[in-house]
Amino acid sequence: MRLTRRAFLRTAAAGVATAAGAGAYMRWAEPHWLEVHRVHVPTGRGGLRILHLSDFHASPVVSVAFIAEAIALGLAEKPDLIALTGDFITDRMPAAAADYATALARLSAAAPTFACLGNHDGGTWTRRAGGLATPDETLALLRRARITCLVNESQALTIKGRAVQLFGVGDLWSDQCDAPRAFASAPARAEALRVVLNHNPDAKDRLRPHDWDLMLSGHTHGGQLRLPLLGAPFAPVADHRFLEGLHRWENRWLHVTRGVGNLHGLRFNCRPQVSVLDIG
Repeated sequence: MRLTRRAFLRTAAAGVATAAGAGAYMRWAEPHWLEVHRVHVPTGRGGLRILHLSDFHASPVVSVAFIAEAIALGLAEKPDLIALTGDFITDRMPAAAADYATALARLSAAAPTFACLGNHDGGTWTRRAGGLATPDETLALLRRARITCLVNESQALTIKGRAVQLFGVGDLWSDQCDAPRAFASAPARAEALRVVLNHNPDAKDRLRPHDWDLMLSGHTHGGQLRLPLLGAPFAPVADHRFLEGLHRWENRWLHVTRGVGNLHGLRFNCRPQVSVLDIG
């Protein structure tokens, strides 16, 4: 069939409109469309609810108000323990740092809250990328919010009468991942639930020799842009099997949340996520 000029222009206009609509959706709709994701983790050491948040990425494209919205959604789930797995900022501390600390403090006021650092939070990787040379500002933010940041160290807790051991491992890309040091400080396991906070799921291989039940990670943003046929080509990990969700790995569990914020203000087919884990 012969394509008339009018038909060609109509088709071209539809294509442009579709592209424009998709672009607007990626920038203005999906990055702000939070999802609460609930999952059961059968460890045999359960009875706890963990709120897992990651990758806030406070920046010009991720406001403190939006982060506060995600925190409110998570707290509505009434967690017993809260885990934050890094990338609190993108390049530098936001101008509204005091408001940010206030929003984060809602977490520690509600339940024991622990964190690890991500590659964007300051250090060797961030310095090379033009961000903070050290994590001092991020650590100060967390202290102000009364959140305990574990940097290659452990913490023993009793929550609802159950023993829990947390291990915070330094970021892989920042050359701070020292799992032996983190586990060296732990008491004997006994019947405790052992949970590792580690920003990048690729670090699981360094944690292989150690004894733990569940690792919580972020970093991937779930791929951030999940494209038809192509999947998530921009995911910043070597092992694309673990981009999001709960996975069984070598007789233990690995949970990767898509995170709350993003880079460059874009998400597609990969909504921001507030993760709630019921440990059974």
